[in-house]
Amino acid sequence: MVVTVAAAWLVASQSESRRKMGFWIFLLSNVLWVVWGFSTNAYALIALQVALAVMNIRGAKKNEASEKQAST
Repeated sequence: MVVTVAAAWLVASQSESRRKMGFWIFLLSNVLWVVWGFSTNAYALIALQVALAVMNIRGAKKNEASEKQAST
C-alpha cells in the first residue's frame, strides 16, 4: 500500500521526471498487489491490478504522444 501511495504522490508532481518515476512505481505496486493476491487467492484483486496496469500504460502512451505534439 505504501508503494501505491508513493506512486500517486509522484504522479501528481509538477516535475516530469517524478511523474515518469511515479508511473514505474505504480507498475511495481501492481506487481506487488498481484503477488499478494495470488498468495491469498484474491482473484478480483488480481483482475483489478491488471486492469489498472493496462490503464496506466495506456495513459503513459497517450501522455507521451501529446508531449511529442506539444514540442513540435
